[in-house]
Amino acid sequence: MNTVVERELELKLILSPERSIPVPARLTYRTNDPFAVHIAFHISSENPVNWTFARELLVEGVFRPCGHGDVRVWPTKVDGRSVVLMALSSPDGDALLEAPTAQVSAWLERTLRAVPPGSEVEQLGIDDGLAELLSPSPKFSASLEQGGPPSADDLWLRDPWPSDESPEGEGYV
Repeated sequence: MNTVVERELELKLILSPERSIPVPARLTYRTNDPFAVHIAFHISSENPVNWTFARELLVEGVFRPCGHGDVRVWPTKVDGRSVVLMALSSPDGDALLEAPTAQVSAWLERTLRAVPPGSEVEQLGIDDGLAELLSPSPKFSASLEQGGPPSADDLWLRDPWPSDESPEGEGYV
C-alpha cells in the first residue's frame, strides 16, 4: 500500500537580504519512494517547479548544515523565528528558500512515522521482488517433470556459461 504525506506551506524566495517574495509550495512524501522528498513550488508559471532530493538531507538540515552541490539545507534564525534555508542550484539558476522550521519538522515527523529511518529498503520490497524473479517458474518444473521440451523461461534460467572443465583430450588448440 502506498501512503502519501503532503503539506501545503508558504516559503519565502530570498531575492536579497532586504527582499523576499512568498512562494506557495507543497511538500510530498510517498512510501513507495521512501528515500525521497518532493517539493513543488507554485511560482507565477503554468506548471510548478519540482525538486526531489533525499529525505535524510532535509531531516538533517533541520538540525545542522548539510548537503553540497545542487541542494544544501541548514537551520537558522530570522527575526527571532526558527527557519530552514534551502539553497537549490540547477542549470536554469539558483534559489534560496526559507521555510518555517515548525511546519517542516511536523511534516517530516509524519513521514518518519510512515517509514521509520532505516526501514526504507524494506518498504521497497526489493528482497521479495528478487526472490520472485529468481525462483524457478512453475511451468519449468512441470515441463521437465513431464519430459517435455524446455520453454523459453526454462532456457533463461539455465547456466549460460558451460563449465571451463572439459574432459581430457577435448579442447581448443
